[in-house]
Amino acid sequence: MTVKNQVLLRTVSAAAAGTFLAAAAVGCTVKNSGGPANAAAGAATHTGGGSAELADGSGVKIALVPGGAHPYFQPWKQAGQTARSTYKLGDVTFDETAEWDQQKQNDLLSSLAARGYNAFGVFGVSPTDINSTFARLKSQGLSVASLGSCPAGGVDKADFCLSTDVELAAYKAAEAAIGEMGGKGTLVHLTGNNVDANTQLRIKGVAKAVGESGGKVRLLQTVTDIDKDLQTAQKAVSDLMAAKGKGIQGIVATAYNPAVAAAEAVQSSGSKAKVVAIDDDAKIIGSIRNGSVSATVVQNPVGQADIGSWVLGLLQTKQCTMRTPGVTVDSGSFVVTSKNIADYDTARRAKTAALKKQFAGELLNCR
Repeated sequence: MTVKNQVLLRTVSAAAAGTFLAAAAVGCTVKNSGGPANAAAGAATHTGGGSAELADGSGVKIALVPGGAHPYFQPWKQAGQTARSTYKLGDVTFDETAEWDQQKQNDLLSSLAARGYNAFGVFGVSPTDINSTFARLKSQGLSVASLGSCPAGGVDKADFCLSTDVELAAYKAAEAAIGEMGGKGTLVHLTGNNVDANTQLRIKGVAKAVGESGGKVRLLQTVTDIDKDLQTAQKAVSDLMAAKGKGIQGIVATAYNPAVAAAEAVQSSGSKAKVVAIDDDAKIIGSIRNGSVSATVVQNPVGQADIGSWVLGLLQTKQCTMRTPGVTVDSGSFVVTSKNIADYDTARRAKTAALKKQFAGELLNCR
């Protein structure tokens, strides 16, 4: 997901996978409950342990709380309602503050807890401060998931983090852009807030792809701090194209507003630059169809809300516990081009199904 304050995902290590193999007897099972994710999960078999099919979620009230308003989070709304019906939860609400402010988010979380919500999927505003918020919620007996972003550093006080590996997603985007450029030329990277740890990881991912070109691709410029709003991004991209557009063969945008602005600028100017964007907003998908964008890297917000709500239900009912509290799991990222634009969501749904199997088989202990 490309949004503020998202941080590097620490995927489950090979060592953890080895631990799972040694402890397969405590793996959980999920029945086939009809949906595509559940159907795939139901195929998992284990030699013991309890069920990860939520027995009674009627007492679980989940709040999905982004850090602020952003298009990325809109799928959480419907996914949360679908999860409420699928898992027979007491309630699932979506609530956000008007501003990206950690204290205001803290106040909102406290208000929701006072209203009886007992499980939270949170995209923290401040990666460096959100752990204190998680710890406070946990101390009240509430279950907490860090959704869409993980705390900065090596510690997560939430029960788990389910988010995009942003460095990997940026690498995929840059790799796709370089491929569209024919493996050579000048590339520009457009991204978000420079002081955000997430932005630095995206920069690292793009640099890795450029480095693998063996000097055939040159990173002309990394333009940061242009994801505040679309107007800011449009001005920055317009200025860039006016000053250097003739020498740019590729543009990789790893933040939402710069991606939309780059697509618009290339189409209006007639530039031959190859643009690779982020996410699957209608403007981006439309730009792939009209040829002004070559590809985009989409994330899995629906999977985050679906799997996040399911696991929170299991944790809050005490039916399951996390084997490793604070574990981080990659929710997936996928390259979309004109060749797979019609069915790319199939791969995303398959990833969500795989996530359910991963949680049930490797990450949860259930009774």
